[in-house]
Amino acid sequence: MSYAAVVVGSAFVPSLPLYPNATPNPNGSLPSPNNTSNTGGVGCGGAEDPTQNTMKPTVAASSGFKWRLVIAYDGTRYSGWQYQQSPPTIQCIVEKALTQATKLERKDLLLVGASRTDKGVHALGQVAHFVTPFNYDSLESIHAALNGLLPSDIRVQEISPAMPEFHARFSAKRKIYHYKIYNDTIMDPFQHRYAYHSAYKLNAAVMREAASYFIGKHDFSAFVNASHNDRVRDPVKNIFRFDVIEMGALLQLEVEGSGFLYRQVRNMVALLLQIGKEAIPPDIVPMILASRDRKELAKYALSAPPHGLCLVTVNYNEEHLGLPSSCPKTSFGRHHTISKCKLPFY
Repeated sequence: MSYAAVVVGSAFVPSLPLYPNATPNPNGSLPSPNNTSNTGGVGCGGAEDPTQNTMKPTVAASSGFKWRLVIAYDGTRYSGWQYQQSPPTIQCIVEKALTQATKLERKDLLLVGASRTDKGVHALGQVAHFVTPFNYDSLESIHAALNGLLPSDIRVQEISPAMPEFHARFSAKRKIYHYKIYNDTIMDPFQHRYAYHSAYKLNAAVMREAASYFIGKHDFSAFVNASHNDRVRDPVKNIFRFDVIEMGALLQLEVEGSGFLYRQVRNMVALLLQIGKEAIPPDIVPMILASRDRKELAKYALSAPPHGLCLVTVNYNEEHLGLPSSCPKTSFGRHHTISKCKLPFY
């Protein structure tokens, strides 16, 4: 089985509309099925914006055109991805921009993210999808509009059409996370928001040995924190690789898996940190895995801080990234050009 990666800079293939027989209006929009009038955009709190009074169609969950986003963000100021009104989350801010750009309401957009990154966690390749009742001739304008509305620490890297079967979260087959550790006596001030500082000298070789025990299919019950906003999930996950890479003072832990439980990566990293300090041996990993008990891990390590963690890539099956005959091209953003020099040449 081959996989197609959704990453910053990759070429997405567009999709079929969820309105296969609909005829767009000259402006590219479709009339509402029930011809319902709604008022304008929705902010993070879900309240209507009284300054807007635009006629908009209503989108049903099974109708409309589906669009895929690749989003990069610095998670420092936000309470994770998952929507909540206060304090703000990434999903909340992106939805606010989408409601302004599309003139649709939050309940119509049906925005879903691939990964519910936690408070303070960053992303280079978060994937999300949303729906509209209308098609676009080109995605460059909506792409530019979204980035113009978003704060500078959140960027839409790509936007493309998506197949009706595509689901940002449930269609995902693999995810790659990186965790950065700055291992020196004095922290690099340019790394402090994106890497955990360990003043203890870490033994990368024993960390690498310990990480190898995570590879394969295991029950990760001992490495999951309880989450009040998630359903009971299968604790068995498949880890394809877990690399410990030395880059000078920086240690980069790269883990690729079929999926991850709540705080699983940070809990695995926390144990590797203790092993790297040579406080416990590498072969403690299979023992804790076999226990399937979070309390067993707590005897040795707490969760690693969130700011060192970054969601890098989400991969999907190629069949979910098919290419229909009529759809706009993927937008990677557009370059601004100057057609004529406005300054005198000396």
